[in-house]
Order: sequence, then C-alpha cells, then structure tokens
Amino acid sequence: MVVVLSGGGTAGHINPALALAEALQARGAEVHFAGTPGGLEARLVPETGIPYQAFEASGFDRSRPLTLIKGIAKIERSAHRAKRWFAEIDPDVVVGFGGYVSIPVAHAAESLGIPVVIHEQNSVMGLANKYLARKATAICLTYGHAARALDEACQARVEVTGNPVRRQVLQATREEGRALLGVPDQARMLLAFGGSLGARHLNEALVGLKGELLSRPDLRIVQVTGPKELDAVQGALALGPQEAERWQVLGYLDQMGAALAAADAVVSRAGATSLAEIAARAVPALLVPFPHAAEDHQTTNARAYVEGGCAALLADADLTDASGAPTEAFRQAVLALADDVAACDAMAACARAQRAADAAENLADVVCRVA
Repeated sequence: MVVVLSGGGTAGHINPALALAEALQARGAEVHFAGTPGGLEARLVPETGIPYQAFEASGFDRSRPLTLIKGIAKIERSAHRAKRWFAEIDPDVVVGFGGYVSIPVAHAAESLGIPVVIHEQNSVMGLANKYLARKATAICLTYGHAARALDEACQARVEVTGNPVRRQVLQATREEGRALLGVPDQARMLLAFGGSLGARHLNEALVGLKGELLSRPDLRIVQVTGPKELDAVQGALALGPQEAERWQVLGYLDQMGAALAAADAVVSRAGATSLAEIAARAVPALLVPFPHAAEDHQTTNARAYVEGGCAALLADADLTDASGAPTEAFRQAVLALADDVAACDAMAACARAQRAADAAENLADVVCRVA
C-alpha cells in the first residue's frame, strides 16, 4: 500500500501526519509526504527519512483580489505536477492534514480516482479541510462537534479518531524525563509551557506565583517560555542559585514527550498538538487557551477536554488583574495542581479513559480501509 500524506504550515498539521506515518509504516505501508518548498514540513519530514515532494501553494487576502487569482493559478500548476508525481509512485490513498498545500494534492488525487481522507486537528475546521471535505471519502476529526461546520452529506462520512501523537511522545518514560531535566524522582514536578503563540501573559502570571510555588520544598517547576520570552522571564524571576535548582527556565524544549512523562501536572495553552500530547500522556492540566486563535478554537478544544473531567480551564483574561498580579482564580488553580494529588489523580484517570493515545492507530485503520 502506497500512502501520500499532505499538509503544512504549522507543527499542528505536521506532527499528526508524522504520527500516522509511523503507524502506517509499522503496517508495511510505503509513505510519501507532499508539502511546500519552504515550510516547516520541508525540514521536519526529511529528517524522518520519509520521501518528500514539494509543491507551491498559498492562501489569499480577500481585500486584495489579485492574491486570489495568483493563489488559484499556483494551486492549478501544483495539481498538474502532483498528477505527474502520482503516475510515478501510484498511491492508493491521499491523506490531507490541512494547510493550502493539501488542496492541489487532493485535487490531483480526485482527478485520478484516488480516494482522499482528511484529518482535522482542531475543534473548528480549517479552510482547506472544510473545502476538501466536500469530496473526501472519509473525514476524520479530533472532536466530533467540528462536524457542525459540514453539510449532511459530509457528516455521513465523518469518523472521530482523535489527534495522532508521535511514538517518541508516547514511549518516553518518567525516568528518562526526570534524568533529562535533573528532577529528583520523589519531587513533584509542574511543567508550564505556552507554545509558539501567546506565551507572554501566561509566563508573566506564573512568575507572579514565584514565592508561593518555591515555598513548597518538594516542588520543582520547569517553565518553557518560548525563545522570544526567555530573557524577560529570567529577568523577572531573578532566581538565586538555590532557587534555580528548583525552577528551570528554558526557551525551548525539543523533547516534550520526556518532559510530559516526567511531569505530575501541566499548565499550558490548548493548541491542537499540545492538547493531544497532554491527553495521550494523561497528565493533569490547567488549560489557558490563547484567546486570539482563529475562531477562538483553542477555547473550544479545551472545553471538550475539560468537560470530560481531564483538566481545569481558565480564560486568558483571568490570569492577572488590572495591576498585573496573578488573580486568585489562577493562584488557586495552579496551587491545586501542586497540592491536590487526589484531584490530579482523578483528572489523569478521566484522561486515560478517553484513550487519546490510540488516535494514530484509529486513523490508520480508516486510511487502510479506504485504500
């Protein structure tokens, strides 16, 4: 079986695709990837050894009609190139994960009678996936309520699979994570990260709890600030040598699976990939959605998870008061993660019951059936 995966632009599209690739390759499938020449996928995918083919694709600005004309022309040219590529590799199925590049690849497949599966990571359908859903053989969703954006004909082809997570995240152990971060096994560890967008406010609010968090001698904090916020957070914390042993500040961490495995609780945004990894690892969490995400989809993502009893939810506006100090709501939510082991255990049990770690295999089942 030959499978073409397509998507790009953000890690939120790419990581689930790579997780599916791992599941398909374990079943003996030959996997190829179609992305853009300069997108993040052009670096991440070849690093895995998956054959990579680049196609031009871009969006458009509705206030500038010329960009629409150029965008359509670019998609048509790429669709023709994709058809020639398909003649060489003879795929059995194409799987789109979102991003404009998936449009010409899917169009080429449809014109040749190759079935198309799409996967939506967020609770709100992206533009490319919503467009491609009209002709897709199967529409796979992370959240069932994302289907509300589709007509009845499309809804009949919906399957809720969850959001695939890569094996390196699932297979990381607590011991590996603790060794990586230098956290004693008996300590309680709080992991905080904001993702690539909107980390500043979350970072500032957490810094405001420095005194209370460090007053707990068995607590270790690992704060991943985002590269642009590292210097500001380090300056605001002004950690002494002994404090720095218990509060690590990192600009970026490329072994998030190990960090999640090491953590007893998490404070995080609610982007698709972050939430999928938290859910797959069943880590108790306080979710603070980034409020400026398209259609506020992070709040919708988080709400579905919170309603299952797997996490607590706090709006970004409720992180700090008018003076910039942490609100009582944020303070209590964070300290509950640090102190209330029973409540955290209950969250973890609810998360495990959702079986989020099965998402890659669930999606692979659909892809194999369609192929």
